[in-house]
Amino acid sequence: MNSMFPLVIGWPQVILIAVVILLLFGGRKIPELMRGLGSGLKEFKDASKEEDSNKTDKE
Repeated sequence: MNSMFPLVIGWPQVILIAVVILLLFGGRKIPELMRGLGSGLKEFKDASKEEDSNKTDKE
Protein backbone atom coordinates (compact mmCIF):
# COMPACT_ATOMS: atom_id res chain seq x y z
CA MET A 1 0.00 0.00 0.00
CA ASN A 2 1.45 3.34 -1.04
CA SER A 3 1.35 5.92 1.67
CA MET A 4 1.10 9.66 1.21
CA PHE A 5 3.80 10.04 3.86
CA PRO A 6 6.62 7.67 2.94
CA LEU A 7 9.15 9.46 5.16
CA VAL A 8 7.44 8.92 8.50
CA ILE A 9 10.13 8.11 11.04
CA GLY A 10 9.34 5.53 13.71
CA TRP A 11 11.22 4.45 16.83
CA PRO A 12 13.39 1.88 15.02
CA GLN A 13 14.62 4.55 12.60
CA VAL A 14 15.31 6.99 15.45
CA ILE A 15 17.36 4.36 17.27
CA LEU A 16 19.26 3.52 14.08
CA ILE A 17 20.06 7.21 13.46
CA ALA A 18 21.22 7.63 17.08
CA VAL A 19 23.53 4.60 16.78
CA VAL A 20 25.00 5.88 13.51
CA ILE A 21 25.63 9.32 15.04
CA LEU A 22 27.24 7.70 18.07
CA LEU A 23 29.50 5.61 15.83
CA LEU A 24 30.45 8.58 13.64
CA PHE A 25 31.22 11.10 16.35
CA GLY A 26 31.95 8.99 19.42
CA GLY A 27 30.67 9.48 22.93
CA ARG A 28 32.99 12.34 23.81
CA LYS A 29 32.19 14.58 20.86
CA ILE A 30 28.40 14.46 21.14
CA PRO A 31 28.14 16.72 24.25
CA GLU A 32 30.46 19.24 22.55
CA LEU A 33 28.30 19.17 19.42
CA MET A 34 25.13 19.67 21.47
CA ARG A 35 26.68 22.61 23.34
CA GLY A 36 27.67 24.18 20.04
CA LEU A 37 24.21 23.62 18.64
CA GLY A 38 22.62 25.13 21.75
CA SER A 39 24.81 28.22 21.68
CA GLY A 40 24.14 28.65 17.97
CA LEU A 41 20.38 28.50 18.55
CA LYS A 42 20.70 30.98 21.42
CA GLU A 43 22.63 33.42 19.24
CA PHE A 44 20.03 33.02 16.49
CA LYS A 45 17.18 33.75 18.92
CA ASP A 46 19.01 36.79 20.31
CA ALA A 47 19.68 38.13 16.82
CA SER A 48 16.06 37.63 15.76
CA LYS A 49 14.82 39.40 18.92
CA GLU A 50 17.23 42.26 18.26
CA GLU A 51 16.01 42.55 14.67
CA ASP A 52 12.37 42.56 15.83
CA SER A 53 13.09 45.32 18.36
CA ASN A 54 14.81 47.36 15.63
CA LYS A 55 11.74 47.02 13.41
CA THR A 56 9.42 48.22 16.17
CA ASP A 57 11.72 51.14 16.99
CA LYS A 58 11.60 52.38 13.39
CA GLU A 59 7.79 52.28 13.20
